[in-house]
Amino acid sequence: MPDAAAAARAAAEEESAFSHPPVDPDATAAYGTHPDQVIDFYAPRTASDASVPLVVVLHGGAWRARYDRRHITPFADYLARRGFAVANVEYRRGGEPLIPGQTEGDARDAGGSTSVAPVASVTPAAGRWPDTFDDITAALDALPALVREALPQADPRRTVLTGHSAGGHLALWAAARHVLPADCAWRTQQPARLRGVVALAPIADFEVAEKLDVCGNASLQLLGGHGTFAERRPYTDPVLLLPTGIATTLVQGRSDLVVPQAVAESYAEEAAKAGEVAGLTLLEDVGHFPLIDPAADACAVVAEEIAQLAW
Repeated sequence: MPDAAAAARAAAEEESAFSHPPVDPDATAAYGTHPDQVIDFYAPRTASDASVPLVVVLHGGAWRARYDRRHITPFADYLARRGFAVANVEYRRGGEPLIPGQTEGDARDAGGSTSVAPVASVTPAAGRWPDTFDDITAALDALPALVREALPQADPRRTVLTGHSAGGHLALWAAARHVLPADCAWRTQQPARLRGVVALAPIADFEVAEKLDVCGNASLQLLGGHGTFAERRPYTDPVLLLPTGIATTLVQGRSDLVVPQAVAESYAEEAAKAGEVAGLTLLEDVGHFPLIDPAADACAVVAEEIAQLAW
């Protein structure tokens, strides 16, 4: 259990990150028929006649439905104000209920505000199998055509994929589709056309995450529970999909109580064993949420990591 000071600091960081009002996009396009199969687009706020890099954002929230893309729109707008074209991807996620006797404040791993009275319900499902992965593949496959229409100033040759927490997992996974098992329908024949991936406090190793009970066994739920966890890991766990050949940087707060740094460190170590260098930027006195908080210094570090790959 974290000490009182660490818990208080983490709560303050979360409050700051979620204190910003959502920012409406410049355009929204559908990549499927479900209401969650949409992408929001943010044009660069800086005046330029030249084309600009495209940053594709995958939001976090433990793959659970209560956390949608709106909570990361201030971060998307922040990147647009730094001169990037931004695509903020929504996707289908798991159900809402809390475990019996648990408050929303107890269960929350991203977003929200105050605790509520305990409720009697079932454990929430994190993610929808296989819909969550179907949506990420469909969104990224549809993205080039949608970007040409919505963000003509974006240069798809300079695309960086980023994601926070569960979205960091999805970003790493999406960049590894070409190394998925041969029998996998999500597999591509060629690597994605990416300048790189910047994964922010990613759930990058499911085995380590489960040992640490990250987000209330969210990765176990994502894969359908104990009965299918081992079977589905080779198709979904980034740490088992190495090397990718795509430049990858992980940004992690050392004080993260939601997704501890051991998860990112495990991914970086396994990448090295596979002959690949995955950059790992560890930020002192930083927890989970400053990475996507425009008011935090850590967010500027994230933007710089993206810029180093994009430009």
